[in-house]
Amino acid sequence: MNINDFGFTLPEELIAQEPCEERDHSRLMVVNREGGMIEQRLFFEIIDYLKPGDLLVINDTRVIPARLIGKKGTGGKAEIFLLERDNGREGVWECLVGGKRIRPGVFIQFNDNLKGEVLEEVGDGRFKIIFYSDRPFEEVLEEIGQVPLPPYIRREKDEGGRMKDESTIDRGRYQTVFADKKGAVAAPTAGLHFTDALLKKIRDMGIDIATVTLHVGPGTFLPVRVENIEDHRMLPERYEISASSAEKINRAKAEGRRVIAVGSTSMRTLEAGSDEKGIVIAGKGKTSIFIYPGYIFKVVDALITNFHLPKSTLLMLVSAFAGKELIFKAYREAIEQKYRFYSYGDAMMII
Repeated sequence: MNINDFGFTLPEELIAQEPCEERDHSRLMVVNREGGMIEQRLFFEIIDYLKPGDLLVINDTRVIPARLIGKKGTGGKAEIFLLERDNGREGVWECLVGGKRIRPGVFIQFNDNLKGEVLEEVGDGRFKIIFYSDRPFEEVLEEIGQVPLPPYIRREKDEGGRMKDESTIDRGRYQTVFADKKGAVAAPTAGLHFTDALLKKIRDMGIDIATVTLHVGPGTFLPVRVENIEDHRMLPERYEISASSAEKINRAKAEGRRVIAVGSTSMRTLEAGSDEKGIVIAGKGKTSIFIYPGYIFKVVDALITNFHLPKSTLLMLVSAFAGKELIFKAYREAIEQKYRFYSYGDAMMII
């Protein structure tokens, strides 16, 4: 399957730069796989498409302030993007590093309490860095780290490369209201539309909610650089499914109730964490699952998601779930109706 099969032209003005003023007042496009019908609603009206007995599965990962700006000994700026803690070595993280002449042995000063030493290059622009601080690293990170916004959300930066007004715009909104377990470097954006009040209404309808954790990595932003999409390899991401959540999901499936994934990350976790019969297995692990047309879904019955980039793995995932022809029909309508795209954009529910 060719990468160009998933291309489309998106007007730049439809790339959302700010979140909707109220989380659950973003627009909602409802796409019915069986009849091909497309409806236009607002997100808080999603309750009209839910019914008692449904099970929502949400991703409770929490975005860490993974963007650090520092200076090398030469005075040059260095931008560090934390990816994953090295479990084998205290204080060591795998990072993406921006800036010229970064090599093992280089020290980077972030503030009086934090500096880093580049230990080794591990490929694809990634380095192992050990951080030194007289205070707990996570404590310093919360103070000086910045929200790791995706590259298509533009923020004004100061001379040192730090985003201006970042804390007031993005600290709260680039995080779901149910974010709990720290570890993601990108938000599970379908979950951004939910409010506590909306979740209460959903529960009051007799709809249960199960949580899974998938710590979203930078692979969600990486373009597919191969012509044949089957040659693309996803970067591994850590996930966890608790015994109670696995039991809820398996019981819902056994009783013929719908399992509704909130976001592609929840969907990937469920599909990766289940056996060939669709039984969800509790536990921890890493997944590099890549879902594209032809994939046979084992667990998920309906999906809540955002509108995705051309030629992206996320667009391929929704095309696999709803059918490429129907998804591209929906995307054409979304562009005509000026829906807002990407992380801070509007939502789609595929039923």
